[in-house]
Amino acid sequence: MALRRAVLGVGTFLWCCLGLAVPATYGGRVTADEPQYLLSATSLVEDGDLDIADELAAERWRDSHEAALPEQTKLLDGGRRISPHDPLLPVLLAVPVALGGWVGAKLFMAAVAGALAVAMVAVIRRLGVPERRALVTVGAFALVSPLAVYGTQLYPELVGALVVTGAAGALLALPSRRGAVGLVAAVALLPWLSVKYAPVAVVLLVVGLVRLLLLGDRRRALAVAAGAAGAAAVCAVGHLAIYGALTPYAVGDHFVAGELTVMGTSPNRLGRTRRLLGLVVDRDFGLAAWAPGWLLLLPALGALARDGVRRRRPEAWLVALPLAAGWATATWVALTMHGFWWSGRQVVVVLPLAVLVVARWGPSERWLLAGGVVGALTYAWVAVEGLADRLTWVVDPWRTTAPVMRALRPLLPDLAHPGWLDEVRWVVWIAAAVALVASGWRRQDEDAAAGEGAEADHPLVDAHGDRPVG
Repeated sequence: MALRRAVLGVGTFLWCCLGLAVPATYGGRVTADEPQYLLSATSLVEDGDLDIADELAAERWRDSHEAALPEQTKLLDGGRRISPHDPLLPVLLAVPVALGGWVGAKLFMAAVAGALAVAMVAVIRRLGVPERRALVTVGAFALVSPLAVYGTQLYPELVGALVVTGAAGALLALPSRRGAVGLVAAVALLPWLSVKYAPVAVVLLVVGLVRLLLLGDRRRALAVAAGAAGAAAVCAVGHLAIYGALTPYAVGDHFVAGELTVMGTSPNRLGRTRRLLGLVVDRDFGLAAWAPGWLLLLPALGALARDGVRRRRPEAWLVALPLAAGWATATWVALTMHGFWWSGRQVVVVLPLAVLVVARWGPSERWLLAGGVVGALTYAWVAVEGLADRLTWVVDPWRTTAPVMRALRPLLPDLAHPGWLDEVRWVVWIAAAVALVASGWRRQDEDAAAGEGAEADHPLVDAHGDRPVG
């Protein structure tokens, strides 16, 4: 068991390294926010602080970003400049950057991807899923977009995904002391990676507290609440000390109307509702465009909903509610899903929860294998084209000649620049999504009637799969 998980982790690390040298833009190995994280990490190593004024003046980004760098920073008192991004990722990148520059940083992210794959298997086993299915499911999603791509992108997304995976394991381990400590640690870390993860952290905390109260452990619930409150206070004080505000956006030069404009100056919440499904099926930025296996999440959600409603299984809601919080943030809070980054960035932090859902409530392994193979081949195809300087990760990845991607594009709606035909495609995909969710609901009913169903009667198990948890 341990050997197979180790092989998966190492394999994921090596697979992500395939994309390490693919340029982010023409003339840049990294772009957008990535140079900011590198500069902050460099400042931590050399100066012991987050002030990147001297790094900017010396153009320290030139080894990884040949073009001019948008500074993103306000000029602060004393000539200081602090990058408008939370500090935990630069802290984690400091040693890798000191040892290997941008290459060391990307190798670190690939290692995070490998650790995430192993962690997902461990948590999936806690849901009562057999080892083989857990390995197949994780392989089908860890080796495809967007998890594989962000395995070499310098953003907090993948680290956040690892923390959320740990939080899911902690929730399933409650009311144990280990579960309580793990939950508080995860809730404490997420806002230091990015304040946009705060809604997910809050939902994880609330779900944990409700679970403890339902289990009758009020003392431990009080301890978790106190620990989380203390962590929130430290986070607030720390941000005020570093940024002079509760969020790092206060030191950014492009939030002229205040920190909250990071969500948009006049956001159309109703219009953003399209992202609920668009995050999956958009032509360029949807998950399914690059890895069709993500469509398996839809019937899995139908099965989860039916299982949670009919059998009142707590594990269904422990996984579903934090996933919903992250998806809602990407839908209604994020400024856009069509940004200057690889697709899926806004939901990466909760995609491990989607993998848990597919593993526990999704279709058979042959569908997982098919989706995984197609997605992995597309990722490899794009990476090879990038290594050959035919495209980049950010500017023009949709120019790829990957066969499945080219075949899917005419079927998917362009929600960034929709024409009348895109609106037709959009309606068709809404109908298809409803049908897929309904198919999962019906399958769960049929499995229950037959007395079988995707491990439906397995208890929650520990990491070794041999005794009940909680």
